[in-house]
Amino acid sequence: MDADGSVSDESGRRRRVHGMLKLYYGLNEEGKAPEQLQSLDPCDINGPHFDPELYLNKLRRECSLSELMDHETCMVKQIRSLDSDMQTLVYENYNKFISATDTIRKMKNDFKKMEDEMDCLSANMAAITDFSASISSTLQDQHAQITKLSGVHTLLRKLQFLFELPARLNKCLELQAYAQAVSSHRRARCVLQQYSHLPSFKGIQDDCNAIMEKLAQELRQKFRDGGTSAKDLSECVELMLQLDEPAEELCDKFLSHARSRLELDLQGLEAEIKPYPPPPAPKEAATRRSSSSTAAGSPSDNSPKTLSLPSPTPNTDILEFIDRGCNEFVSSLCLVITSYQELFINHAQTGELASKNIPQMANGKLQAFVDDLAARYFSLVERRIQEEKGVGDNSLLVRALDRFHRRLQAVAKLLPGSAVPNRGTEIVIRAATERVKQYLSALQSFYMDSLTDVRQALATPRLSVAGAGAHLGGPAAGRDAPSSLPELLSSLSASILNQIKSVLASVHLFTAKDITFSNKPYFKGEFCSQGVRENLVVNFIRFVCQSSRQFCESAGDKGGSTPPALLLLLSRLCLDFETSTISYILTLTDEQFLVQHQNPITPVTALCGEAREAAQKLLNHYVKVQGLIISQMLRKSVETRDWVNTIEPRNVRAVMKRVVEDTTSIDVQVGLLYEEGVRKAHSSDSSKRTFSVYSSSRQQPRYAASYTPSAPMDTNLLSNIHKLFSERIDIFSSVEFNKVSVMTGIIKISLKTFLECVRLRTFGRYGLQQIQVDCHYLQMYLWRFVSDENLVHFLLDEIVGSAAHRCLDPSPMEQSVIEVICERG
Repeated sequence: MDADGSVSDESGRRRRVHGMLKLYYGLNEEGKAPEQLQSLDPCDINGPHFDPELYLNKLRRECSLSELMDHETCMVKQIRSLDSDMQTLVYENYNKFISATDTIRKMKNDFKKMEDEMDCLSANMAAITDFSASISSTLQDQHAQITKLSGVHTLLRKLQFLFELPARLNKCLELQAYAQAVSSHRRARCVLQQYSHLPSFKGIQDDCNAIMEKLAQELRQKFRDGGTSAKDLSECVELMLQLDEPAEELCDKFLSHARSRLELDLQGLEAEIKPYPPPPAPKEAATRRSSSSTAAGSPSDNSPKTLSLPSPTPNTDILEFIDRGCNEFVSSLCLVITSYQELFINHAQTGELASKNIPQMANGKLQAFVDDLAARYFSLVERRIQEEKGVGDNSLLVRALDRFHRRLQAVAKLLPGSAVPNRGTEIVIRAATERVKQYLSALQSFYMDSLTDVRQALATPRLSVAGAGAHLGGPAAGRDAPSSLPELLSSLSASILNQIKSVLASVHLFTAKDITFSNKPYFKGEFCSQGVRENLVVNFIRFVCQSSRQFCESAGDKGGSTPPALLLLLSRLCLDFETSTISYILTLTDEQFLVQHQNPITPVTALCGEAREAAQKLLNHYVKVQGLIISQMLRKSVETRDWVNTIEPRNVRAVMKRVVEDTTSIDVQVGLLYEEGVRKAHSSDSSKRTFSVYSSSRQQPRYAASYTPSAPMDTNLLSNIHKLFSERIDIFSSVEFNKVSVMTGIIKISLKTFLECVRLRTFGRYGLQQIQVDCHYLQMYLWRFVSDENLVHFLLDEIVGSAAHRCLDPSPMEQSVIEVICERG
């Protein structure tokens, strides 16, 4: 025992007690004897060599009296504690000791009874062995005779079966137990064939063949009727094959019967399809278009129009038609395929039937049968899809195509090698592509109708809101109110954008998540990139640019009657397309349809380049048309006047006032759509520059030769020398997208025409003076519109100079008089 140990709690105490008991019995924690060496110290109280005297002497030497008394007290407590623990353990295990004693007593009784039963079993086994040996010895002599009699009995039963076979077959035929009859006949057929040379067996064979022929006829009739269940029909076919009925003939009969029923479904579908209506005459179509365009909107109608195309009115909508086709024809076709495969392909063949390779032959016939009927069904579906010309709502068409595609997948699962699903997918793709073409055509028609409305709005006379009641009419075609041009442009641009968004939303139904064919790689990638982006959006943008460029044709053609304001508006529309609209539309398309850029697609920069080219061409043509309109007025004013015999000028000619008015109107009109632009710095005396130019010393030699006899120099030569040092003016150059550049181009064309007309006329004194007055009046106003006032100075200088060259009496008017006349107006 360890005298220095202490007990801290109840659990520690129990562990210590058990430890002491194990130590007492010489066991470790695992119940085994300890392997370590025992202590040899005689003072170790827990060791086997403990010596009390030595231990007591040691304590006396080392401890004081108080320590000895404490040690004694502690040891007494431990002794009492161990006695108490030992007594508790004995009490706790008393019941277990009694139970163990009872169990041992009971086991002795059970083993005694078991020994008695084993002795009885051994005696019974010995008796059975003796009895078996007695039977074997008794029957040993008769074993061979019994075996022989058993063989004879078996043979007699077989012969009895053969003689009773015709009656048995007749009975089965009456009870329609065809399977039992065929099985019985197959069991006896080989024996009857082997012994057919014997008369008795020959008769049995003939009777059986006649009965089986009758049974085969009944099976054929049952197969031909086809009114039984699939299980009975399958059993019928199997029995006929066992009766050596040709498998090809059975396949043909089955498919022929199924074809008659499926053709009824196809005829019902064809009855719902209307024949194609005859195309309208060109005159009627033009009348219908003009009336629809007139009713579409008034000049003040800025609300976006909706796409509309005439569509036939079939008896049932496309979804009902597809539903009927799927529920009747496709479902019936799937049932036929399943039944056929169960009868001829999937059914396990045994014996002779396995060697005929029936499944391969039957599968070929089935493939041809399905392909033929599916082709007719697909032609009906395509005809019905072609009737869907209206582009107002796609939901019915998309749902119908989804259901059509979904039901064809059942055919693909039943008939893996069939081309039916692929052909159905091609129909879906063609339908989606055709719908995209219809939307493109509708967008194009909408755009042209919108342009017609814009032209009507521009052609309607309006009073100027900003001009205090001044009417902007006349050849300049500035008849619309200045505030209406931006509104028309905004309305046209917004309506085009809204229609594109509406079309994209409608087409987006083809790529919805719940549509089965939308996520197929063979559909989505091609449809989104080529179908929607390229064939719809890109083609419509190009159509806008191309149709706009067509207005730039020469006079006398289509562009000759185009209002100049429309040219200006379209140029701004194409420029807006280039700057923002095209990028926005294509970005919207790419985001909505997740366009894969791996496919070759038209880049945004190429479309923007086309739009800018169209805008440039339209603006150039606008400058040309407006310049030619003013030029026509100037030409007529020069060609219809007698410049030799004219009177002395007292005022500015009315045509010059009209030129200034129309130029001002054009400036206002262009300013509504384009920014001002950059001008060169103007001089302080720009409005009076004409006088200084015309009266300058460099101009005097031009006139001096005409009226000064002492002037030997050729004025033509002086003029040509002056042109060598002047900046060349390109009259029909491209203009920039700002108001100053546009006005500069128009004024250049107008003054150049004025110059060329002056060069072809002959002037008198007063004719030259009238030209001076007119040019000074033009100078007073036109310099404000151009980017460089020197250009106006130069051209007007050329006009006056040419008039002086062509004058018979070149006597110029005083500048002060010219100014008075021009200021008086």
